[in-house]
Amino acid sequence: MCSVGNIRSRAFTLLEVLAVVIVIGILAAIAVPQFVGVTDEARTTSAQSTLAGARSSIASYRSTAVINGSDPYPTLVQLTTDGVVLKFDMPANPFTGIAGIQSVNSSQASSRTVINPTTYGWNYYVDNTATPPAAVFYANSTDVTTASDGAGGLATANEL
Repeated sequence: MCSVGNIRSRAFTLLEVLAVVIVIGILAAIAVPQFVGVTDEARTTSAQSTLAGARSSIASYRSTAVINGSDPYPTLVQLTTDGVVLKFDMPANPFTGIAGIQSVNSSQASSRTVINPTTYGWNYYVDNTATPPAAVFYANSTDVTTASDGAGGLATANEL
């Protein structure tokens, strides 16, 4: 049989419990801020990687097209047809969660205008008749990223 004295010696006192809670609180206060920006950094990195892959595929297409004497940049149809330009399915824009590429005009591409952000994740402008021919591919979102804008601030997704 247990005596009352044995039960008390095995239990934690209120002071011990408070000390543990305070230590856990201090550790949480130090650790949590370290992970707050991780999601934003992941979105930025994902967008940069996706843009780099798409732009690289367009550049590769351009090299082959110039050698073959074809129009240097792919049309939107060629860009969105599996295996013609992109060797992978175009992922969704990490800032909006929306996939799909839409065509934009020259002035929209120059200013990196965001249009239909709930319908399309990416914007593409191409003009093979211009001198020189031009193509612009960018994210269809104005969400702020963790990438520097070069002027001490942060770039938006459409500026990447």
